[in-house]
Formats: sequence, C-alpha cells, structure tokens
Amino acid sequence: MRVVLAEDLFLLRDGLVRLLEAYDFEIAAAVESGPELTRALAELTPDVAVVDVRLPPSHTDEGLQCALQARRDRPGLPVLVLSQHVEQLYARELLADGTGGVGYLLKDRVFDAEQFIDAVRRVAAGGTAMDPQVIQQLLSRRSAGSKPLGRLTARELEVLELMAQGRSNAAIAGQLVVTERAIAKHTSNIFAKLGLEVSDDDNRRVLAVLAYLDQGR
Repeated sequence: MRVVLAEDLFLLRDGLVRLLEAYDFEIAAAVESGPELTRALAELTPDVAVVDVRLPPSHTDEGLQCALQARRDRPGLPVLVLSQHVEQLYARELLADGTGGVGYLLKDRVFDAEQFIDAVRRVAAGGTAMDPQVIQQLLSRRSAGSKPLGRLTARELEVLELMAQGRSNAAIAGQLVVTERAIAKHTSNIFAKLGLEVSDDDNRRVLAVLAYLDQGR
C-alpha cells in the first residue's frame, strides 16, 4: 500500500515513516510543504495520503487545502488528516463531498501505533477514522439545537458516536458488551429518527450520519 505523507516537523515525519514501513506500507513520498504535497499527490497516485493540516508556506490550512484539491482532481482519494487540535471546520470540509475514505485524528493519537495503523488501513480501504474528541464535539454542538438528535436515547447516542468513528456493528457490540442484534436494532432506530435512509454500506452510513450532524452550522 503506497502512502504520501506530509508533515513539516522532521522528527515526527521521520517517526511516521519508520512506523508505516514497519507495518509494510510503501512510502511513495514524505514531504514537508504544501507545494511538495500537491506535486506528490498529482504525480504518484498513492493509495492513501496522511496529511498534517498546517504546512508551509502559510502554516494555516495548507495541508488540508492541498488534500481537498487532490480529492477534487481524483474523487475518492483516501485522506487521513492529522491535527494538533479539534477544528470542526476542517472536519466539515473533509466530509463535505461524502466520497472515499476520510479520517481526522489528533496528533496525540499517533503515539498509539496500533490505533494509528488501523486508522490508516481503514481510510485506505474507503472507511472512516474520526477521533472520538472530534465526534464528541460534533455531537454536542449539534445536539444543542437539533430536535432530531434530541430524539435519540442515551444508548443510541453512544452507538452513533461509535458508528461515526468507523466502528462496525460487531465492534460496537463488543465495546458496549451487547449482542450484534441489539446494535442492529439501535442502528435502525437511529436512521429512522434522523430521517436517514438505511444502507448496508457501513462507510456510506457513517458519512451520512456525520454529514447530517454537520448540517446547518
């Protein structure tokens, strides 16, 4: 699996390269600036891009904007964004087109090797990998003024948060120590209450829920 990595801090970039290579990823390019990232994504057609939000020369949202442009040029390009803080605008922009694998992790998550590698693989496979803190903020902000979300029970909100992280029904059942049948029922209730069409595609289901939660900001 070929990865384009963009991170301007040398030690973190080098550490990520070593970590990914240890898990049999091929590093197609490891760059430190927005222009380099743009060229790498256009020329190397990676299986997944792991991108820091803030890159030179602007040190604002350069990395994210490069990734978004690459997704416009190549719809469905899997992108896993790394950020120092939860910035909801970035999460919304990343999820806006609803296609392909997407992820948003806080950099602190990188220090857990297994979770990070699982997130890269999940995004590369077309799934989602959203940091729990990002999901909690999306849920809490939306719930304040959202009647549909207010219809969910405490358990359904818990299931929704785990769904939004990209968890399968089996994984959610294991986390909550209940049966998969119970989770399937909660999932059906969530979609019905939110007015979302039920789909057998877990990835599309998660993106639909996140897109709904993010409307009207």
